[in-house]
Amino acid sequence: MTPLRPHRTSLRAPHHRRDARRLPAALAGVTAGLLAAGLVAAPAHAGSGPAGPLGTVARTAGHSRFVPGPCPRTADPIPALKDAHCGTLTVPENRDRHRGRGRKITLAVAIIPAAAKRPAGDPIVWLAGGPGDDAVSEIPMALAGGLNRDRDLIFMSQRGTYSADPELTCPNVDEFVANSLDLVFGAPSTGRLHVEETRKCRDRLVRRGADLSAYNGTESAADYDDLRKALGIEQWNVFGISYGTDLALQYMRLHPRGIRSVGIDGVLPPSLAGGAVTWKAAREGFDGIFKACEDQPACNTRYPHLKATFERLVSELEARPITTTVTVPGQPQPVKVTLDGGLLVNWLTFASHLAAGVPRSIDELAHGNPQRIAEQYAGGKLSPQAIGRVSHGLVFGVFCREWTPFESEADVIRAGRRLFPSFPRSVLANAPLLSWMHADCRAWDVPPAAPSIRARTYSDIPTLVLSGGFDSQTAPSNGAYAGRTLSRSTVVTVPYVAHVVFAESTCAQTMTVSFFERPDAPDTGCLAGLQPPTFEIGT
Repeated sequence: MTPLRPHRTSLRAPHHRRDARRLPAALAGVTAGLLAAGLVAAPAHAGSGPAGPLGTVARTAGHSRFVPGPCPRTADPIPALKDAHCGTLTVPENRDRHRGRGRKITLAVAIIPAAAKRPAGDPIVWLAGGPGDDAVSEIPMALAGGLNRDRDLIFMSQRGTYSADPELTCPNVDEFVANSLDLVFGAPSTGRLHVEETRKCRDRLVRRGADLSAYNGTESAADYDDLRKALGIEQWNVFGISYGTDLALQYMRLHPRGIRSVGIDGVLPPSLAGGAVTWKAAREGFDGIFKACEDQPACNTRYPHLKATFERLVSELEARPITTTVTVPGQPQPVKVTLDGGLLVNWLTFASHLAAGVPRSIDELAHGNPQRIAEQYAGGKLSPQAIGRVSHGLVFGVFCREWTPFESEADVIRAGRRLFPSFPRSVLANAPLLSWMHADCRAWDVPPAAPSIRARTYSDIPTLVLSGGFDSQTAPSNGAYAGRTLSRSTVVTVPYVAHVVFAESTCAQTMTVSFFERPDAPDTGCLAGLQPPTFEIGT
């Protein structure tokens, strides 16, 4: 199973709703005495002030406490941390059981100062994707998009992630995925081996004392509310990507106080999350690429009937998988890769980020050359970034408490059959990026969340809702769905862009920065000039 994470159809105008709805760095200048005393300051707007820059004062909020300190460890160098204010937020692991005495866990916090000399008083807090990704690792993405132009940016590791304590990663699961490229992707035997590795990791984390039921969206939303209070921030803005949109919508519903505005990009509403909606995302994102090729004469002439060719290949490969050998950078030996129908679907889900080459890759496969597809797929699974960095404890905490209890395996197959009627049942049983999800969750064995977790979010908080026309991971139509209950929302589909448009589109970056300046009137003018990619034409 692969978490949803970040890595352009017809142009749609932004959709505005106005119907009224109600919804209730290095640390400098902090003395040792201040840290020891744990000064509690009254909440105030963020930024510099009598108490010092944001993140340089220890504060307590209920059972949670922020303490300034060193910046967190990171898997890759992040130069921006040298100028950051960092620390940790200590929170109850399980608030329902805590009652002042239960186990505490620690979440890393990094605050990147605004580029402006006179920043706005309300910072932006970044909610990472996944589930299971570490927000600190996404600092470069946020800075590349200019999100800190006028506001400080706050990054906190969600519970269980790489820079949190404890970190609930499962390197054995990642290594199994990397080492099983020669196995048939959708074979029941492959699934049994995957679930066995999931169970091994679960048992290891339980032996370490983790309460696996406490790693979920409800607790994470409460962590962010506590962080705002512990930093002394009266009002802040929220920006969530991919799974972070699910968390942002929960946060808005459960803890609306203190939120000035919200941006969500690559939208996954909690009320829909699961395998069925992932099949819908694949249908919409794949069709966006196929339609763009069809509309481009050179592409349509060279690769006619691309959609039909792809779907035929899925069925053929599922019946008769093929094995090839490829060279992968960083690997000392050639790598064997077996392609079946399910792997081809998962490849295209990620290859939407490389849309210009998709028609050529599908055509080469149709003519007996699977090398490009196998190399791309294997390169992703064997990358150092794929091993030991994702918090499977949080992945399964979300999937197994908040998703699978509210959707059966039969529901997933029915949704897939409706959208991809030619696909074999063995392909439909594993929605893209969610292979063996229900079986893994039976092994993870945590209790379901309350049904209220699936409630829609009704809010009048100004919200920018962003989707990509090529997004095969979170359906573009999810944005409009979420926006219908957000009375001050601006809903935009950025054409010709895949999952998490902020990461790839300068237009999306411009809109997002302008939204946080003027939440009720973001600048969407750049949409009019967007053009489709020029598709590669093979010989």
